[in-house]
Amino acid sequence: MANARIYRPAKNAMQSGKAQTKKWILEFAPEEAKTLDPLMGWVGSGDMRSQVKLRFDTQDEAVAYAQRAGLDAQVIQPHEPKKILRSYADRFAFDRVR
Repeated sequence: MANARIYRPAKNAMQSGKAQTKKWILEFAPEEAKTLDPLMGWVGSGDMRSQVKLRFDTQDEAVAYAQRAGLDAQVIQPHEPKKILRSYADRFAFDRVR
């Protein structure tokens, strides 16, 4: 089982831009389960590594760091949406399907 995962975050669904989706992130797997505080109802954990997210420019840099640190990292490839190229005139075509 991998103790870290390397991925590129998806685009935010609430915005049309693709800011902060270019970098690769190395994130550690949780080592212990989160517990519920009985008084306040907050969820907490003593696992400090779950708060760490390392950002890299390329996937190769992230994999190289994981190998140097001795981490068993799982690489998750991003899903790239298909681009459908259409011209502006296609919107007004006679045989357009609505």
